[in-house]
Amino acid sequence: MDQTTSLLTVFGSEVTGTAILILLGVGVVANVLLAKSGALGGGYIVIIFGWGLAVFAGVYAAATSGAHLNPAVTIGLLVSGADSYAPGVDVTVASTLTYFAGEFVGAFLGAVLAWLAFRKHYEAETDAGTILGTFSTGPAIKSTVDNLITEAIGTFVLVYIVIRFGDTPTEIGPLAVALLVVGIGASLGGPTGYAINPARDLGPRIAHAILPIRNKGVSNWGYSWVPVVGPVIGAVLAGLFAHVAI
Repeated sequence: MDQTTSLLTVFGSEVTGTAILILLGVGVVANVLLAKSGALGGGYIVIIFGWGLAVFAGVYAAATSGAHLNPAVTIGLLVSGADSYAPGVDVTVASTLTYFAGEFVGAFLGAVLAWLAFRKHYEAETDAGTILGTFSTGPAIKSTVDNLITEAIGTFVLVYIVIRFGDTPTEIGPLAVALLVVGIGASLGGPTGYAINPARDLGPRIAHAILPIRNKGVSNWGYSWVPVVGPVIGAVLAGLFAHVAI
């Protein structure tokens, strides 16, 4: 396949898969937290399984591109020298930038779609923190170093295990990746909301800043770099470890 066509296909596939991931992920948080939602009060267990199933759907949707859906996964594969999981596409600087573009665009679009699905519920919500919490992550206890460490550890687990799967998502099964995300949420999600994905946090945070949502307050840009830098650190460490691990 022509490399230009291949990169265009990667971009479109990652936009689609990441948009579905974020639509369902932001959607489950909105479903559980927003005023007058039929699932109001569903709790943390519903949220972590909702995110896991969002990954399940997103991986299927983006199978053509190897379903990275996450710049941290792309970085980990680049650092480790592993396969991209997409036939005919090597993990190079050009393909990495293409994956990044698709992931961030998809994350933004997915958050916008979730807002459209819950638009009346956002209008009914009066708490700015709740509104922001449906779009992006935040620390339970604000401590920059500790928050970075938590995000790096969670992302290390995600990326290292994905690399160790060692095959395409079709062969390992989207369910395996979904259960991994559920496990990370159940074990490590409380301190920071387990972004473990720069696109997952930044794309919806930008959507929160732009969308006309009543009572939304600020987008907490002071924290926004933590769920970007922390996952990048974790991804690089995972890629290096996978490169040397037996």
